[in-house]
Amino acid sequence: MDVITIVGVVAGLFIIISLSEPLAERTRLPYTVVLAIIGVIIGILAIYAVDTGPFLFGIPETFLVFDFSIRSNVFLYVLLPTLLFQVSLGLNLRRMADDWVPILVMAVLAVVVATFAIGFALTPFTSLPLAACLMLGAIVATTDPSAVVSIFRNIAAPQRLTRIVEGESLLNDAAAIALFGFFLTFVMMGVPNPTLRDALITFPILIFGGLTVGWVAARFCAMTLAWLGRFPLAQISLSVALPYLTYLIAERWFGFSGVIAVVMAGMTLNYLGPGRLSPANWAWLREVWDVLAHWAGALIFLLAALLVPGLLADIQAWDLFLIAVIVVAAMAARLFMLYAVVPSLTWLGLSPRVEPAYRVAILWGGLRGAVTLALALAVTENLRVTIDIKREVGILATGFTLFTLLVQGTTLRRVITYLGLDKLSPLDRALANQVIAVALANVREEVAGTAKRHELNRAIVRSEAKRFAARLDTAMQKAETLDDILDRDRITLGLVALAGRERDMILDTFREQLISARLAERMLSDADRLIERTRSGGRDQYRATGRVSLARGRWYGFAVLLHNRLRMSGPLARMTADRFEIMLNQRLILRDLHGHIDGKIRRIHGRRVADLLHELLKRREDETKSALEGLRLQYPGYAEEIERRFIRRIALRLEEREYDTLRQDGLIGRELFTTLKQELADKRKRAETRPALDLAVQKTELVRRFPLFAELSESSRAQLVRVLKARYVQPGEVLVRKWQTPREVCFIASGAVEVVTAGQKHRLGRGEMFGQLALLSRQTRHIQVTAISHCALLVLDEPSFRRLVKRSETIRNAVAESARRRGVTIDELALSG
Repeated sequence: MDVITIVGVVAGLFIIISLSEPLAERTRLPYTVVLAIIGVIIGILAIYAVDTGPFLFGIPETFLVFDFSIRSNVFLYVLLPTLLFQVSLGLNLRRMADDWVPILVMAVLAVVVATFAIGFALTPFTSLPLAACLMLGAIVATTDPSAVVSIFRNIAAPQRLTRIVEGESLLNDAAAIALFGFFLTFVMMGVPNPTLRDALITFPILIFGGLTVGWVAARFCAMTLAWLGRFPLAQISLSVALPYLTYLIAERWFGFSGVIAVVMAGMTLNYLGPGRLSPANWAWLREVWDVLAHWAGALIFLLAALLVPGLLADIQAWDLFLIAVIVVAAMAARLFMLYAVVPSLTWLGLSPRVEPAYRVAILWGGLRGAVTLALALAVTENLRVTIDIKREVGILATGFTLFTLLVQGTTLRRVITYLGLDKLSPLDRALANQVIAVALANVREEVAGTAKRHELNRAIVRSEAKRFAARLDTAMQKAETLDDILDRDRITLGLVALAGRERDMILDTFREQLISARLAERMLSDADRLIERTRSGGRDQYRATGRVSLARGRWYGFAVLLHNRLRMSGPLARMTADRFEIMLNQRLILRDLHGHIDGKIRRIHGRRVADLLHELLKRREDETKSALEGLRLQYPGYAEEIERRFIRRIALRLEEREYDTLRQDGLIGRELFTTLKQELADKRKRAETRPALDLAVQKTELVRRFPLFAELSESSRAQLVRVLKARYVQPGEVLVRKWQTPREVCFIASGAVEVVTAGQKHRLGRGEMFGQLALLSRQTRHIQVTAISHCALLVLDEPSFRRLVKRSETIRNAVAESARRRGVTIDELALSG
């Protein structure tokens, strides 16, 4: 086939892709099913054209069938890496981290269960060796849940459930292809029955080797992308090269799983990319990959479907029975996962509860598609695989794929309708009626004003107003059903709406370039979590989830441990700087949400619900403000730098708007506009550089501001800074336990602690110290000290503290005063050393 014909064929394929989406909507079939049907029809016509002559209905043969063979490498090395990389790049990793257990179980364990169920089910009915049966099981174990995911989105299924199915779709493919490669090795080597020892040695090498290659390649790519910051087209070009190079290096150089490597590379770049690229460049890169993946996904289905008639050319009656065996075994494996494993995860609190109707939808939506056909094609082309195995694998995998597409795929929407998943709940239906009534009332006012301004014909206006009033009256009557909704449900609906508006405002903040893409994604993850948990748990979950977003988390605690124990301050500095920026933006968003309650929510849910929402929102606002003030006390001066940077970014955004307006009004030319935008970009780059949080400098500032150290000279303070240790503790952390002899003295730089001694409680705050009495008296005291807020402590060991007491009269007086308040005789203290 010459170049001109190839161009014509490719153009024809893209025309088919463009027409398939409206056709799928018209026929109410999944998009992938429509592509598969069209591909099969073209494949049948192509075979008929070859048998009947060079022309069919006047259409040249070369436009119906490729003169060159569609090899499996086209799928495995060209289309599949694109598809897997884009899915990995688009995952919400932070939200997936909340559900990593059910995602891994549904993906990896489900593939393993299906592989062995199908493999052992086939063994009694075929002459194929066990290794070949297991390889076939791995080929057909990979599912394409895109159809059920798209329908879940259309029927507003729970986000968490949709996210688990999406995560399964990615890891499912990766696990199945890796398992396929593992068993294919034994088939090519002629090993009929691989042992468990072989699996334990070979399979982990494939997986962990691929993970390592993908991680290293993506890290190197992320560093290069940061270096190419001024060249967005170069950044996109490099990202396109990443999945293909990763796949080739893993597969050809090291013999690892290329699929696992590509998935790992995509997830790593997904995590690192927003911090290396500007928000605009990162958004553009994601859009380009969405287009590439759309083309790759469509082509992989279409081209694979073209091969179906050829693969089924010599199918026999016994093959139909074997296909039925695979169908039953695959369904049984899926039933086991959905009705045994998933409920167990729910009982353990590791997975959301999946309603029976959703389980049926997931079961029937487990379609097989292009990946299965591509893997089967790879086997039929392999010269080291026997002819019998090639034939069986090609026919059985293709037949099973056609069953899932033509039987399950064409009836999936009907199953969804039968289960009632396409209908709104009574609560949402009542809310919809109320929303329609409020919207129509607003529309009536707007239409009346527009008709008056434009002086339209009064007779026509009265006629249309009468017609519209009848519609409004009907909507108001339906809206009265909202009175039957419990107040608890009204509050939940209001909070969900409020959380949804919060998410929109975070996106607006990102578009205005007031926050980086990395931090915006983190805030969006918190907002999504807030929406999901509020929908299921009401106001209690709204408050609890809001506090979770303010919590420092396990990783922050680990960073504090690294700083306190190993003096590694880098992770703590980065995380603290992120918290500053997130909470600063969060506080501003929460303030603006009060206006949304009064402007929108009050009109739908009423004053009583709106007042309660104001109260709940004010509590979150106060908690955010308190956490932000705690950080300000711990890191004096740093918060001011962050706020200055925030104001500069706002000013630059407003300046950019002014230039855009002047250009649109024709007041400035293109040359001047381009120059002004370039200058603005340089200023924004400087403004986006976040000031470094130097914990050593912060410790110096804390010492400088500490009242007890005020009388010390500069040299003495500098010496004190070197021996002091800064320690950051969280509320509830026990600092001194009963019967414990302190070996250090803690000075409270910020926050507060509670001291319990002899049944009495004392509160110590900023500028005070504890541990000095027990240390100087060398006695075990019956006290317990607990942090009651986030605290910054300056810790001094015993020798250094004794030297400080000798040198500072202020410290001696403070120790004596604390002894007097607690009834400790001054003679007991070795103040003089």
